[in-house]
Amino acid sequence: MVIGFLPAASQPKHEIRATWLTTLGGMDWPRNKATGAAGIRRQQQELCDILDSLKTARFNTVLLQTRLRGDVIYPSSIETFAESLTGSTGRNPGYDPLAFAIEECHKRGMELHAWIVSIPIGNARQVKLQGRNSVVQKNKKLCKLHNGTWYLDPGNPESGAYLSSIVREITTRYDIDGIHLDYIRYPEQGERFPDRDTYRRYGNGKDMEQWRRDNITAIVRRIYIDVKSIKPWVKVSSSPIGKYRDTDRYPSRGWNAYRVVYQDAQQWLKEGIHDAIFPMMYFQGNNFYPFALDWKENSNGRWVVPGLGIYFLSPREQNWPLDEVVRQIHFTRQWHLDGQAYFRNRFLLDNTKGIWDELKENFYTAPALLPPMTWADSIAPSAPTLPRMQLLPDGHIHLQWQAGTDNGNQPLKYHLYGSDTYPVDTDHPQNLIDTYLTSTKYDYAPALPWMQKRYLAVTATDRFGNESTPLALNAPSETDVPLLNKGDAVCLPEVKGAQSIIIRTVMETEVCRMKYTQQFSVEKLPEGFYLVRVADAEGNALFEGTILK
Repeated sequence: MVIGFLPAASQPKHEIRATWLTTLGGMDWPRNKATGAAGIRRQQQELCDILDSLKTARFNTVLLQTRLRGDVIYPSSIETFAESLTGSTGRNPGYDPLAFAIEECHKRGMELHAWIVSIPIGNARQVKLQGRNSVVQKNKKLCKLHNGTWYLDPGNPESGAYLSSIVREITTRYDIDGIHLDYIRYPEQGERFPDRDTYRRYGNGKDMEQWRRDNITAIVRRIYIDVKSIKPWVKVSSSPIGKYRDTDRYPSRGWNAYRVVYQDAQQWLKEGIHDAIFPMMYFQGNNFYPFALDWKENSNGRWVVPGLGIYFLSPREQNWPLDEVVRQIHFTRQWHLDGQAYFRNRFLLDNTKGIWDELKENFYTAPALLPPMTWADSIAPSAPTLPRMQLLPDGHIHLQWQAGTDNGNQPLKYHLYGSDTYPVDTDHPQNLIDTYLTSTKYDYAPALPWMQKRYLAVTATDRFGNESTPLALNAPSETDVPLLNKGDAVCLPEVKGAQSIIIRTVMETEVCRMKYTQQFSVEKLPEGFYLVRVADAEGNALFEGTILK
């Protein structure tokens, strides 16, 4: 297969940038145990540090493992607390980790999707530690032991009801942005799963393989309908096996979702009981590209976000070269898939083989918005109104606007754009400055060169991702200081009494001072937006202008 690449800078405005944050065993979080007030603070700070890092790399989605193996990371009336929070199964950590994580994600303009490990409910050790609170002890008739691990029996209709009760509890109580179903399938060696008795009772004469696929689909359908009945904007997704089945382009070589683990994920897309899939495409070469295209071609207009196996970059795993993942990211953009997801978070933050640097410096150079979920709601909110800008003594600019309105009566969020031309082009992804703001007030502190813009605009967005028309926060006027350069060459007018030229950032930090001359070059300045002052011998301003490098 021949693959052409687009420049990394040609990033789309809408792109899902997700990471799987694993709580099982504290593999990604938490390393610190919440065994008291100090432990709680350390555990919370650890998560904040992770989210701050993701924010700097302009990620917008966190898939947080919320249900692990028959246990959870929030105070549930159905299942017990996970061991990884405190070091002891069932022990209350003294705060609500899920509520805390949601709040901190939203502060940083990121979505949180509750990652639910669906069918597995624990190995012998985990079930023993959970004791009377284990699913096996409380609902033995729903459970099957297979290869040393306990699973819910998908063929028992009550298993779907049980899983849906957990999902309804989370969706009702928490301001989540998504429910993400993991392991929503039969286990490996699924043909040996001990469900003959269930099949005799509920099979109704169906072929056993199709019956198993229908069982999983029925659970997915129930969860989707239940979530949407509570909060229609909450996204329902899953992480199916990366190869759906053999394609015309390439065989799956025996390991696929449809035949081996009875996971008919393309049917879920066709039926419209999924908003997105994050297929686990932890493969190289022709085991990746043909199957990514197959998901795209059978998406039914829903989102396809390939899961990239960056853990295989580790020398302790398969020691992939970084170029393998880079090519896969290029491919997802060239063929207009809806984003990328990374398994798992620690390999991102550890910068394994330089993957973190690659994303920050080449691929995720500006923020990206999540695509709008138009099949659920396609009506954009009204634009904000009444713009106001105020220069603060510390050099920041205080921005304020009046909220837009939404047909769904849900709180709106806001996207801030900036440009050196007017009007601000809000279709251009490089003009995004900050996203998913929860307030109609914003202190603009352009600390980075790419944030230093002459003109600003704001849009409103609803819970479905529909975006309003922009509100210009400022506009050209006769009092605007002139732009003095074209490229690196600066031309100043003749100014009587001029002695010096002072160049400052918009934060009033002086970066250069020179003797007055009408022409000079800014070739050595870093990229950014600068203020220029021509002063007399006493330092009084005689002329002011701006430079865009």
